Amino acid sequence: MRFLGLLLLALFSPALAGPEEAAKEAVARWLRGELSPRLEELFQASPEEASRLLERYALFPPPPEGLSVNLQAPKVEGNRVFFPAALGEEVGEVVVVLEGGEARRVYFRPEGLGVPAYLLTPLAGWGFFLLSLFWAFLLLRPSPFRAWLLEAWALVSAHRGLYLFTNLFLYGLFALGSLLAYAMPELARAVQVFFGGALEAIGLREAVGKGVLVLAGVIFHWNFSQGLFLTGLLPALLFGVPVLLLNALRYFAFGFALSPALLGSAFLFHLPTLVLELQAYILVTFGGLVLLAKTLRREGYRSGLRGLLLAFYLGALFLLAAAWYEAWEVAFLL
Repeated sequence: MRFLGLLLLALFSPALAGPEEAAKEAVARWLRGELSPRLEELFQASPEEASRLLERYALFPPPPEGLSVNLQAPKVEGNRVFFPAALGEEVGEVVVVLEGGEARRVYFRPEGLGVPAYLLTPLAGWGFFLLSLFWAFLLLRPSPFRAWLLEAWALVSAHRGLYLFTNLFLYGLFALGSLLAYAMPELARAVQVFFGGALEAIGLREAVGKGVLVLAGVIFHWNFSQGLFLTGLLPALLFGVPVLLLNALRYFAFGFALSPALLGSAFLFHLPTLVLELQAYILVTFGGLVLLAKTLRREGYRSGLRGLLLAFYLGALFLLAAAWYEAWEVAFLL
């Protein structure tokens, strides 16, 4: 009987130890390289095996070289355990996601990567709601905001051929990626997991459950700052070509990961979000091409820059509408 008791204790002691011990063991294995596949394995694997390895690579990205983790100060929040970590002078945390007592995901998140904490407060949510109402109010009455909107639509009308080309090219790449996912569903699912891991790493998951107002504000902040400004407006300033190439790759990858082959009927609910958000990035790409066209016609960089900024402004309006729909979609439809 004593032997049986010791055996049962040995079998169930990890479960009795709580999530901290399971998370500590996962981090230790992750740091030793036991959980993350090597890049050489990905490149040398068969297509079927590559899909599995890519998904595992997304769930357990290799730890940065020189990363130090404090395993003695875990913080538990639901099924997630956080350990203080540092990479040289850069501080952050290692996050372990547990499912059924086992590590489902392990990754390092630098301190500045996540969504700012103040955006996750009810005050920020109500502030974004009032800002949206005020913006809509200014669009409905004579104001500079309304004048910029009308000028932006006039720009689209004046360059309708270029605008049509941008839409057909980028939406076409999205459709191509979506169709290709039917032929390679396992690889598409691995890419989807990869994108999901990136979104979780920046902390967007934390906004879910805090209400539609907070979620809409966080979605708009991320899409505007990272999508429309950082990877949209800035590369578009270089005569539009860099942003066109960047979005070509992005739209194909989005189509591959968000194909109806993977989303099923949920794709119909998510379709308005895709149309609105992708149109915003199409507009800033179009603005960059207007900048290129006006410069080549010797109308001046300054004239082209105004066209780019007008397209950027119109894109921000599309992102505003997309943020409210997506927050409602996540809260009530998905």
